[in-house]
Amino acid sequence: MPPEAGRAGAAAGAGAHPAPILEVTDLDKRFPLRAGLFGRGGGWVNAVNGVSFDVRAGETLGVVGESGCGKTTLGKTVMRLLRPDGGRIVLHGRDITTASDTELREGRRDIQMVFQDPFSSLNPRLTCRRIVAEPLEIHGLVAGRGKEDRVAEMFERTGLRLEHLDRYPHQLSGGQRQRLGIARALALEPSVIVADEPVSALDVSVQAQVLNLLRTLQRGSRLAYLFISHDLAVVEHIAHRIAVMYLGKVVELAEKRALFSAPRHPYTEALLAAVPVPSPGRKRERVILHGEVPSPVNLPSGCAFHTRCPIAEDVCRRETPRLRPVETGHEVACHLRGGEGSA
Repeated sequence: MPPEAGRAGAAAGAGAHPAPILEVTDLDKRFPLRAGLFGRGGGWVNAVNGVSFDVRAGETLGVVGESGCGKTTLGKTVMRLLRPDGGRIVLHGRDITTASDTELREGRRDIQMVFQDPFSSLNPRLTCRRIVAEPLEIHGLVAGRGKEDRVAEMFERTGLRLEHLDRYPHQLSGGQRQRLGIARALALEPSVIVADEPVSALDVSVQAQVLNLLRTLQRGSRLAYLFISHDLAVVEHIAHRIAVMYLGKVVELAEKRALFSAPRHPYTEALLAAVPVPSPGRKRERVILHGEVPSPVNLPSGCAFHTRCPIAEDVCRRETPRLRPVETGHEVACHLRGGEGSA
């Protein structure tokens, strides 16, 4: 682990506020649309639009929102699997926004990804042993007996049995395949893991096992997670802070307890109202959103949520709200719920 991470961990242990490991500022990512016979002039899809956040050692930042809100694109852009169109990505104080392939190769030792589908993200032609050893070989970290020992260690840390070493991914269960993906991500001892819907393809009982594994791994090494999910119940279980996305923008960012007990943005209220209550006889007051989600190709003026918002006023249609603090550690992008001067 880089020395910056060690210093951050020491500061956290001493009660100081540690410096962020990962800082994202005004990140943009858009995709061109092709139209006509020659595929020209079709406009743009604004997938990620001015997103800013940071993540510290030992912290999990959850990113939630409806399908199509830009969560997965955000994760892939932070990983630099997609090239950003604007903004900055800073990892351990080093700007990787426009890093070359050589610089990225070195930087990716510090940031790894766990993908949503544990089957398609694994090479079916490689044994489990080779899958976990591959990043070690690519980065030339260890060889020979040292590599074998590191692979065995990753299996033990993620709850895989050594008898699985020479099996192929199709010979494992879904939960075992996701553990294998986590073992591969851990092999380089990163300080940040981007987890894109890592449990959505698993049974509920297996989801709990994988989530508990991620929490155990985090306590042992002060890993930072950027945890992307559409399931608020899952995010509530694992996250420390939560960013709520709508049509490519973060509309609310807060500590988990504050977000679940006192959401400020109307969209967050609607998301929370749709979460089932695991208690017979208890019900949440539903918040019904009318209308369709606007197209990211042609976003409405002002606040993108105003076409579905139950409290929207004229200012919401005219002016785009910016994310601003309403309390310590709680930021909201809403004209009417944004603190002083709002309704």
